[in-house]
Amino acid sequence: MSGERHIIDLTRTIEHQQPGVKIHSAKSLKKDGWNASTLELYSHSGTHMDAPWHFEVNALTIDKIPLDRLMGRALVLDISHVGEHHLIRPDDFKNQLENVKKGDNILLKSGWSQWFGTSKYRDNLPRISKELALWFGEKQINILGVEPPSVADVNNLEEVKEIHQILMENNIIIIEGLVNLNKLKKTEVTLMAFPLKIKDGDGSPARVMAIEDQ
Repeated sequence: MSGERHIIDLTRTIEHQQPGVKIHSAKSLKKDGWNASTLELYSHSGTHMDAPWHFEVNALTIDKIPLDRLMGRALVLDISHVGEHHLIRPDDFKNQLENVKKGDNILLKSGWSQWFGTSKYRDNLPRISKELALWFGEKQINILGVEPPSVADVNNLEEVKEIHQILMENNIIIIEGLVNLNKLKKTEVTLMAFPLKIKDGDGSPARVMAIEDQ
């Protein structure tokens, strides 16, 4: 049917005892008249968005990111061929970068989300090289979304700071911990990504989805 849309949820479900997550029962229907929970969430748990304040690149906090920056065209770039610990460079994309335009959103489909729950997910991740971070900056990318929990090696603080700061200094919004990119059939989608509106927040879990026109 013409005009049909396919919506793919790119958000990991938040569950008790995931890294940075605790969920406790606060009220019960039987005892209190309704069900309610108390949530304890690390600001960078699960599928989440980083604000520039995360590395004090500037004073932009998660609650102040303009809503019009959180939706728009996104290109899905396939890097599923790269291996563990790989530094992702522009030449890893071959001719996929030819369609990247100023202001685009970029989703890197690596398949890495399948390793969630293992040490490999956090410790062996493929990550953004300085060369690629600068290239995205030159292209004035709006949002960069990745499947691993970070765009850089979380066990290398110098690298973590450098890559995040390069991207943030170039006004790029970072989303980490995406899932279901393997379900995307098209290389161009509409991306929508909404964090919690946390005052002065350095980051937040976010609900992220992609819309494919059929």
